Formats: sequence, C-alpha cells, structure tokens
Amino acid sequence: MSTQSSAVDLTAPKLNEKRRFPAFSKRDTNIATTLALLAWTIAVFDYGLFGTLLPAMQESFGWTATESYAINTWIAVGTAIVAFGIGPVIDRLGRRKGMMVTVGGTAIVSGLTAIIPTGIAFLSSGLVVLIRSFGGLGFSEQAVNATYMNEVYQVTEDAKKRKRPGFYYSFIQGGWPLGFLLASALALAFLPTLGWRALYLMATVPAVIIVWVIAKKLKETPQFELHHELTRLEKHGRSDDAHALARSYGVEHSSVAPLKRIWEPHLRRNTIVFSLAWIFNFFGIMIFSILGSSVLKNAKGVELSDAFWMLIVINLLAYFGYIFHGWLGDKIGRKRTIIGGWILSGISFAIMLSPLAVSPAMIILTYGAGLFFLVGPYAAIQYFMAECYPVSCRATGTTFIGAMSQPGIIIGGALFTAVAAGADTGTAALWVGALGTLFSGLLMIAAKPPVEALLESPPEALPQVANA
Repeated sequence: MSTQSSAVDLTAPKLNEKRRFPAFSKRDTNIATTLALLAWTIAVFDYGLFGTLLPAMQESFGWTATESYAINTWIAVGTAIVAFGIGPVIDRLGRRKGMMVTVGGTAIVSGLTAIIPTGIAFLSSGLVVLIRSFGGLGFSEQAVNATYMNEVYQVTEDAKKRKRPGFYYSFIQGGWPLGFLLASALALAFLPTLGWRALYLMATVPAVIIVWVIAKKLKETPQFELHHELTRLEKHGRSDDAHALARSYGVEHSSVAPLKRIWEPHLRRNTIVFSLAWIFNFFGIMIFSILGSSVLKNAKGVELSDAFWMLIVINLLAYFGYIFHGWLGDKIGRKRTIIGGWILSGISFAIMLSPLAVSPAMIILTYGAGLFFLVGPYAAIQYFMAECYPVSCRATGTTFIGAMSQPGIIIGGALFTAVAAGADTGTAALWVGALGTLFSGLLMIAAKPPVEALLESPPEALPQVANA
C-alpha cells in the first residue's frame, strides 16, 4: 500500500452495494499522529517567535511599545486574509498536501523574516507586516490537523484512539505550548549572543525537514479520496454516479461549494457561535500567549530574561492543559469542557494581573493556570469543530473559524493598544484579555452538538461523536 494512498475502492458500485472505508493501520495512525504533532509544533515555533522576540525586534527597529502593538495588529489583518483563503484550498488539495503547504509556508516566512532590513523607516515596518502576514499559513496548520486526524481516528485499527479520539488528539494540539516553549527556550539560550535573526533561521530548517517527511510518509485519508472522486464525477456531469458511489459508503454527497455549505441552515448556528467565540477568546490568546513576554515585562515589571524563564515553565504547564482537556472532553463532553476552561482562564488571569500576584511564584502559578485553561480547551474545540462539519466542507469550516482568530487579534489588538496608551499594559490586559476570555466561554453555551454533520460521516463514526 502506498504511503500516499489509502486504497479506497472508487469503482462504480453495484446496485445496493455496501462498502466500508479501508482501515488505517496502527503503524500508519502512529505516523500520522507523530507528524501532525511535529508539524503543528514547528508551525507554532515560527508563529510564537514573533511574539517572543517582539521586545528585541522593537529595540532593533526603533519602535515604541505602542507602535509594536500596532504592527502586531496590522500583521493580524494580513494573517486573516491568508487564513481565510486556505480552507477551500485544502478541501480541494487534500489533507496531506494541505499540511505540506502550511508547514512549507512556515519555512519560507521564517527565512524571509530573518533578512528583513532595519533602519528604512516605513519600508522596514511594511516588510515586517507583509512577510509576517503569511504566517497565516502556519497558523492554519492546526485546522489541517483537526480535519486530518478526525478522519484518521474514524477509520483507524487502533481501538483506543477510535474510542478516545479527543484525548489522543490533545497531544497533537499541545504543539501550541510546545512551540512557544521552544521559542522561549531558544530565545533565552541564543538571543543575547546570536540575535533575533538567527532564531528565525533556526525555525526554517525543521520546517523544511518536516515537509520532506510528510511527502514521503503520510497517507491521505480515505474520506478525502472519496470526496475527491465525487467532486471529479460531479465536474464531468456524472452526478448520478457520484451519488451512487457516496451511497455505497453510507455518506451524503453534495455539490455545493464548501464555503457556502458551512452557512447552510443545519450548520450555520455553529459557524456563527464558533466564530464569535474565537474572536473573543483570541483577545486572551493575543495578550497572554503571543505577547506573553511583553505582558510580563510591562505589566508585572519582570526582566526580559526572567520572562523567558517564566514562559518556559508556564508553557510546560499549558501542555498538560491540552492533555487534561482532551481527556475531559471525551468524558463529560467537549462543549462543557470548553465552557468551563475558558471561564476559569479569565478568572485566573484577572488574579494574576491584580496586586495579589507579586512574587515570581504567584505570577507563575496564576499565569500558568490562566494559560492552562485558556489554550487547553483548544484540544477539545478543534476536534469538536471537525465533528460538526461533513467531509466535503470540514477543512473549510475549521479553517474559516480558525481564521476568525485574526479579527479577534485585530479588534483585541486595537482595544489593547488604545487602553494601554490611555492607562497601562496591566489595565489593558485585564479588561481586554481576561474579560474577553471569560466571555468566549459564555458564548460557547450556544453551540449545538454535531448531529447534522453525521450525514456525511462514515457509519462507524457515530458512536465516537455521540458524547461530543
């Protein structure tokens, strides 16, 4: 069997013939899980470097604190444009090629960031915004992972992963704190001697290696192979053949464009609720995760070198947040897990920003708890979103919602910059970041279970998503 194909039977079915998707072996499932984790970690490494190195870049480019926050907001605008466009592309290219595009884009962005010239005033700042905007490719990698692993775990031979997909997916989504931990650790080790440009070059090499390994080792999912064939038949005017082939696998075929499908009546509510929740939650992500070193330095008076040490410990705690929330989502439902986590996160960050948190130990404890409950629920929500959309628009739905994080960064960044300029960083982080995070948890109460999307899921997937 080819490493690039799952050998799904795409021949014309006989009348009333019933077929099953070929299974992913345990070996192929483990390869997919490992590569998805490495791909996301490397993508986040580049994404996290900008926030981690922003104070150093601020000094190099001669920006004020307010100007650096504004540039970060403009980058979010460009990132949103890139991220919004990648979902439909992935639903056409496939999950495997989509992963190669997103991680490969990360390698290019890292390399180009390292050679941006300083001292050319507006041009230098403009190049930073332009190049870093394509970091949206790397950020979109998580949507590819959620789509891909949802489909892999539906058909895997590994009974444990099929029974507890959220728990095992949490290890993959945990690449977010691992990427930030890697960025903080390398910044601590090499920033004083090599400078920020060398760190971006370091991010380029593993991304190139991962793309090569994905091309050699990763298999496409049988669900996408079927979807690709159904699309081909539809384009050639063979709609009846497409519907017959879909029926043989127990799925529903639709010729509607993926971006239009996610707004159909049975999917529209979740599209709106998830989008709003991501917008407000990324007020917190932008402030406490991406700009963590700036918040510690400007809001709590922590020295930059000490901030890097703190962020290493804090992001290590956050990784276990993913595992905990992935496990909890399988036990009590992903929706309840997300709601509870984000509300507790907002409360934790509010305590961290208050006069109660003065000592390094208290700052690490409250900041760590905030990040634990802020990013951990993404192990649940990414998988939950993938369950809520059928195969034909799954990547489009998850990527579209993921792209709504960028309006969150734009709006949150503008509010954060305005409040920080009028008051201070701590006040801005409290009223924009902590409150936005808490409100995002309340918004998730309106999300609905993914029952409708089961119309395009394989029958064997039904028991897995019933407790979502």
